[in-house]
Amino acid sequence: AGGPGFLRFLKAVDTAVPAGLDLHVICDGRAGTDQIQKWLPRHPRFHIHRTPTGSSWLNLVERWFAELAHRGVTELDSDVRKWINERTADPEPFIWTKNTEQILDTLTAYCQRINNSGRSTG
Repeated sequence: AGGPGFLRFLKAVDTAVPAGLDLHVICDGRAGTDQIQKWLPRHPRFHIHRTPTGSSWLNLVERWFAELAHRGVTELDSDVRKWINERTADPEPFIWTKNTEQILDTLTAYCQRINNSGRSTG
């Protein structure tokens, strides 16, 4: 996460969210710009959670956004707010259904499948 757009986003969130609340931001593993690295310590309510490259967290967020049908920012905002209201009316925690070994087994099987596909890699 980096660049002037991300810093504008952080500042907008800082302004919009009541001062007494902590803010948790999930972003990819990139370190960000020097400007962001200087800004964050001055705003300790922001907690940046970086995911590893190819992380399933970020993939789940992308899948969630893909499920929302929207044609513009206003419609996206409306859909997100509707989803939040419905979700918080009857909340359920997200529970991982596979342990680390099961995930690695799936990844190993996938790698073996693509390596044995007969396709040329060169």
